[in-house]
Amino acid sequence: MKKAPSSKTSIRKLLPQLDPTDMLIPLFVVVALCVIFIFSPEESTRVVDAIRGFLGNQLSAFYILIGVGFLVVSLYIAFSKYGDIRLGGAEEKPAYSNFQWGAMIFTGTMAADILYYSFCEWALYAQESRILELGSVQDWASTYPLFHWGPVPWSFYMVLSACFGFMIHVRKRTKQKFSEGCRALLGDKVDGPIGHLIDLIAIFALLAGTATTFSLATPLLSSVLGDIFGLPSSAFLTIALLVLVALVYTADVIIGYHAIMKMSVICAWLFFALLGYFFLGGGQTQYILETGITAVGNLVQNFIGMVTWADPLRTSGDGSTGFVQNWTVFYWAYWMAWCVATPFFVGVISKGRTIRNTIVGGYIAGLSSTFLSFIVFGNYGLGLEMRGRLDLSGAIAAGADIPSVIISIFRTLPLPAVALGLLFITMVLFYATTFDSLTMVVAAYSYRRLAEVEEPHHAVRIFWAFIFIIFPIGLINAQSSLSSLQSVSIVAAFPIGIVIVLLVASFLKDAGQYLRGAKDPPPGGRKD
Repeated sequence: MKKAPSSKTSIRKLLPQLDPTDMLIPLFVVVALCVIFIFSPEESTRVVDAIRGFLGNQLSAFYILIGVGFLVVSLYIAFSKYGDIRLGGAEEKPAYSNFQWGAMIFTGTMAADILYYSFCEWALYAQESRILELGSVQDWASTYPLFHWGPVPWSFYMVLSACFGFMIHVRKRTKQKFSEGCRALLGDKVDGPIGHLIDLIAIFALLAGTATTFSLATPLLSSVLGDIFGLPSSAFLTIALLVLVALVYTADVIIGYHAIMKMSVICAWLFFALLGYFFLGGGQTQYILETGITAVGNLVQNFIGMVTWADPLRTSGDGSTGFVQNWTVFYWAYWMAWCVATPFFVGVISKGRTIRNTIVGGYIAGLSSTFLSFIVFGNYGLGLEMRGRLDLSGAIAAGADIPSVIISIFRTLPLPAVALGLLFITMVLFYATTFDSLTMVVAAYSYRRLAEVEEPHHAVRIFWAFIFIIFPIGLINAQSSLSSLQSVSIVAAFPIGIVIVLLVASFLKDAGQYLRGAKDPPPGGRKD
């Protein structure tokens, strides 16, 4: 993708091109939320948790049905007539090799989160009654992570990647916004208050998702750095690392998509190196492999029951909330919040590929990397517990912080300082790659019009890079718990869930018209 004149436009000429509603309102709201969480942490957390309790518990069926629906729709789109549509001209060739493209999909999505949860998620489940009801910790604590990070959440990305890729590369829309994707269904209403509302919902959902990500995993970086260099872990060190990550991804997005591709490839090789360190150097190669095979088998055999189980009597919890509400609903909501920008990015880099190739290839790249991470890192820790070397799940149940538990896993490896250093570098670059892709996309949201070949101005990218770290700083200062951080995503995902359903319905209508011969863009949002 070539850089467009907008990347070099002066600030004076840039301002009339921007949409102040989609920039200033999120800025003011995020600053206000940051102040509230810093100065009234207990009250603000209580309010968010109360809303989460209603949405996650009373309306859990909403999240479950959206998850099932998107998985089915992704397969329908890929293997129906829509799958033959090429994103671009009939002779368009992919801009990136399969490996580069796959690396950008994995590292540009939630790779840092996947790495973080790979080490600890099985331990979070080990004390859950649901796992004991199904059988044993050995078989099921390793299966549920594959389910919660498997086909259902990736289906959100794959379906919307097809929608946005079609909107940008086939219909050539110059409003690169969520609302524009709904034009075929809502018509010119997307140019008015309804369109602004849709876009603001999308931006706030993204900010909530990224804030949850930063607030959950950045403390791990702080603890790793402290362990290597003997530094005391503190909120100040965590925030300093947050700023460091922001500087890295800001520098990356200033360069553009080519830098993102290069960084993604580097991240992929670092990820493989860390996998090899655990798989070959930890002394549990056979256990990791066999437990992984068992987990995949359990997932395949029980998938339909797992994806549709709603626990209506809340038998797996305290009677008011259950395993599904605490975990499955959270993960579906978490990925839904990230749906705002990541599928835009995947759609942009998929130019030259068919919709079928984008969906199927995206599943292959995303699921293979995700499953490798959980099988190798997760089963290594599970093996330590099953063989009595460490009581990791017991430590978490007793109140130990997750970063310290993860570090204790690394201490069982040969040359643990080297392994921790590799983890630190990999996570920083994962963060940078993920957020530079998101920053590029949300910066495009700020324009009234932006052509397919254009990249947002550097100043707009820097603006959003700054916005992304404000809310996490407030959450970190408030010392929010895992439950409270989950609440932020669940609350934000509810309205975006309604929007993405509208967007998919609009895509099916628009793509159907295209296949019937209506190849000119409908009124509004067309390339000038």
